[in-house]
Amino acid sequence: MPLTSLNKERLRRVVIVHNRNSGKQIFASVLSRVNEIHKRLKSVLSTKEVELWDVFRFEELEGIAQRLAAKKVDWVIIAGGDGTVRALIDLLLRQDYRPYISVFPAGTVNLVAKELQLSIEPERWMKRVSRFNTVPVYFGRANGRVFLTVLGIGFDSLVVDSVSSLEKKLLSKFAYVVQGTELMRKEFIFSNWSYRFFVRFDDEEEWHEGSSVIVGKSRYYAGRYNIFSDAALSKPLLYVALFQGNKRMDFLRYTALIGMEALTMDKTVLFKRATKAEIRCNTEDFVAELDGDAVAHAPLTVAIDTAPLSFIA
Repeated sequence: MPLTSLNKERLRRVVIVHNRNSGKQIFASVLSRVNEIHKRLKSVLSTKEVELWDVFRFEELEGIAQRLAAKKVDWVIIAGGDGTVRALIDLLLRQDYRPYISVFPAGTVNLVAKELQLSIEPERWMKRVSRFNTVPVYFGRANGRVFLTVLGIGFDSLVVDSVSSLEKKLLSKFAYVVQGTELMRKEFIFSNWSYRFFVRFDDEEEWHEGSSVIVGKSRYYAGRYNIFSDAALSKPLLYVALFQGNKRMDFLRYTALIGMEALTMDKTVLFKRATKAEIRCNTEDFVAELDGDAVAHAPLTVAIDTAPLSFIA
């Protein structure tokens, strides 16, 4: 991972944005940890301005992004899950504003923090971040919307779309298991999987057909499974897995192989690397998930943004 040292004197204004609705906030431990890093940052940065802004509803993020841009904050630390990170960065970029970014893993799924090796323990998090090394993070765009780690369309996006915010809060990652099991029962009770996706890469003429698509910017998927071993946030590439089987046993096999981190063994999964992918579906407006949020729909044009963000990690 390419690192560049940053002079901390450049960080005059620092804001921690804490999504109090991320993850299992019914417990006090996450709040106490965020307060701890706030205290430690004020100590490390001495006379610099370090503020903690709480967010209680996702809809507040737009106003937060506007305030951060207006105040010209140098370093924004996002305490939340991947959905919060994605949404706030998307909103900041719409303001044409690119501060230094860091992530404190306080959500249900924290793939960005995992990729950057950022701990949820304040002491370990501070030890790493206070080196003030920066890494370029290239992000993808799907129909213009930002994603940092993964885009899914097919079985996984229907699961994500069916999980409510309350289920995520109470059940955490288990909520996806529950909804995935229910979706498997409903979709395969009388027939095979009926949805088909058509993908082409880098404007090539050939279109490839499959039953589900995962586009990765990170090595990890679904919390902790490594399915794109060569991928990295610091690489300007999309890593695509196109699943071609459409039977119940195919999907059960794919799930097992993802769990064993052995998906490349399955010859019915096409793996490709690209800087652009176009995805069509046999059903209009099929939902897609970006970093765990169902916020886009087919048809999709997916591409790498060539201007990376600088993360302090």
